[in-house]
Amino acid sequence: MTLILVVEDSEDLAFGLRNNLEFEGYEVLVAGDGKTGLELATQKQPDLIILDLTLPELDGLEVLEHLRSAGNKVPVLVLTARHEEIDKVRGLKLGADDYVTKPFGLMELLARVEALLRRTTGLEARHLIQIGEVQIDVDARTVTKSGERVDLAPRELDLLLALIEHQGKVVSRQELLTDVWGHSGQVVTRTVDTHIAELRRKLEPDPAKPRYIQTARKAGYRFELT
Repeated sequence: MTLILVVEDSEDLAFGLRNNLEFEGYEVLVAGDGKTGLELATQKQPDLIILDLTLPELDGLEVLEHLRSAGNKVPVLVLTARHEEIDKVRGLKLGADDYVTKPFGLMELLARVEALLRRTTGLEARHLIQIGEVQIDVDARTVTKSGERVDLAPRELDLLLALIEHQGKVVSRQELLTDVWGHSGQVVTRTVDTHIAELRRKLEPDPAKPRYIQTARKAGYRFELT
């Protein structure tokens, strides 16, 4: 069972998060302060941490810094208040994977949790992925083609890994928007198509005739290793 650690000092919010996450089938641990949260993160090795920034003992940024300094790469979803814009940016620079701004909708948070877990589980045994002349170092988040570095934007790499994770299956634009961008509900946008075009331009042998990232007409995209 997937283990999620919630580090939140508001008992009401922590209780609500625990109940709803357990209802979704996750195992949940709760810590009410940063020191306890850091200890549980080290001892229990959760699959994901939901981390509030304003905490007693150690604040969320200190917890995050300790984790990343120790080489702990557990996905971290940061909870921020609207007035904590600077702290949100600092958190992302320290290695947070995503954030949700309080007050937040439950469906949005659950969608972001699911997206983070999909991006990180199932790839642990595939730290290096070889696709023709392209090699992806999942841990380092670097991509090379014929031995030369390819600069992918973070969302482009997340999109590529999401497609690879569903190799051989058609993934709709809406599913990709949920998995990669954390959007909930129906969204009308060309964001996915634009990022797919960039991935093809940077990685495909012939972007006009894509070999790996294929279009499923009116359905979405499919990744094929040919």
